[in-house]
Amino acid sequence: MKNNKKKAILIFCILSVFYFLSAETIAQGILSNGSIHGNFQMDAQLYVEDSVINAPDVSEDMLMNGFSNIIYTNGKFTAGLRYEVYLNPMLGYDYRLKGSGIPYRFASFKSDDFEITVGNFYEQFGSGLVLRSYEEWNLGIDNSIDGINIKFRPYKGVTIKGVYGNQRYYWEKSQGIVRGIDGEFFLNDLFSGFSNMKTKITLGGSMVSVFQENDPSLMLNLPLNVAAFAGRINVSRGKVNFMAEYANKINDPEALNNFIYKNGEALLLSGSYSQKGLGIMLSAKRIDNMVYKSDRKEIGNALDVNFLPPLTKQHVYSLATMYPYATQPNGEMGYSAQVIYTIPKKSKLGGRYGTTISVNYSQVNSIDKQQIDTIPIGEYGTKGYTSDFFKFGDIVYNKDFNIEISRKLNKKWKAILAYTNLAYNIAVVEGHVGEPTVYADIFVLDITHKFTPTKALRLEYQQLFTKQDEGDWLAAMLEFTIAPKWFFSVTDQYNYGNSHSDKKLHYYNVAMGYTKGTSRIALSYGRQREGLVCVGGVCRVVPASNGLTLTISSSF
Repeated sequence: MKNNKKKAILIFCILSVFYFLSAETIAQGILSNGSIHGNFQMDAQLYVEDSVINAPDVSEDMLMNGFSNIIYTNGKFTAGLRYEVYLNPMLGYDYRLKGSGIPYRFASFKSDDFEITVGNFYEQFGSGLVLRSYEEWNLGIDNSIDGINIKFRPYKGVTIKGVYGNQRYYWEKSQGIVRGIDGEFFLNDLFSGFSNMKTKITLGGSMVSVFQENDPSLMLNLPLNVAAFAGRINVSRGKVNFMAEYANKINDPEALNNFIYKNGEALLLSGSYSQKGLGIMLSAKRIDNMVYKSDRKEIGNALDVNFLPPLTKQHVYSLATMYPYATQPNGEMGYSAQVIYTIPKKSKLGGRYGTTISVNYSQVNSIDKQQIDTIPIGEYGTKGYTSDFFKFGDIVYNKDFNIEISRKLNKKWKAILAYTNLAYNIAVVEGHVGEPTVYADIFVLDITHKFTPTKALRLEYQQLFTKQDEGDWLAAMLEFTIAPKWFFSVTDQYNYGNSHSDKKLHYYNVAMGYTKGTSRIALSYGRQREGLVCVGGVCRVVPASNGLTLTISSSF
């Protein structure tokens, strides 16, 4: 027995040596043939007590968010991870992010017609009406799926996707399991009779299902599997493009719809025409009871399975972004129209360099909701309500008319004039129950003067007039840039029209930044007013703050 043990130990040691030698050789081969790249970012803020703007007390004095992606690629193989740290999360980010670790890691193999990813991944079916997993650092959103993602192209013009896994829930995973399949078919490649057609047609279809066990505490008989289906079409011919997508979700009682048993549906339509100097876009949508999460109790931005695209313009000037619209998944109908026209160069109106005019209008209303028998609309545990698909509701959620004129005056001067007329239902969008709709007029003048090809000074002046909410605002910014490395800026937002004298406050900020290659460092000091930060119709609340902010980012 002893001899047998000695032989076994000897054999094990020899095999171990060969294993480590071969592993080292393989590792050397991988490192020599592959490449490593990635990026990182750190945002830190040193908070200063400021009771004047009701800034909350920060016991740590400094808060920090940071991440680093490291990606390894070797031929058809890719693997990577992301390390994140929130010590502690900056104001406005969910406190459940507190901590550090590796919430995202994956390995992927890709060939000409097949791709498989295991671990964490992001994916989108069509416009996202039934599935969109994505990451938005500025909002603190990451609903990546941890599981398996397969993409297969069996024939020319055909793409099949399949996903299976759990969504990220801060440092944990959702209890619900997300499963889905999507198919997209480019008819001009798929059928020989379509190959020479000038009209290009793409069809697509999706099916997604979320499984979650029943919760006895809710005292309801809940569906264990909630399925959603979507179909889409895209047709283009020359300068014209048309897209439509319709989605339907079976009854999905959850916290944000007060646990009603009503099917959800969404319709998105978009048409565009473009040629040199002219672009026209028309869009419309209807959303009804389309909250779709992998945990029916979640009420925040986490664990969204789908994404509902906004129609309203995503403004860039600070006072125009003071009232950003957030998509209302429990019901909205809207439409928008945009025309962009460039008056030709060297014409009387266009001037030497031409003039670009952009006009945009959008409106979003509630949907029509009617009682079922005598049951109140949205009553817990009922079928909720009925709704006429083609009827607009009476409540206006958001109305936005804006026009922007951009013109290069000469080689040194460029000017932008903008005007926005806004109706914003603050009671619905921000939950300020009882507050009247905000009606605002916003004017912007943006002037840039180039001293040299690398040095420029930009002046931004904004004015917001409103009789509701906090009254009139004035904002100004002066920015000096030395391209491509330096920028310096001074800004101020002044709430001079506030009806309360102690609320007529200045929100000042001074900032500077330096860029070298792919690395950037920015430093700013000043006040941040309380409000919403929105990206693509998804928003988070930002509390008032005062302090020094440092941002460092780089890629390699």
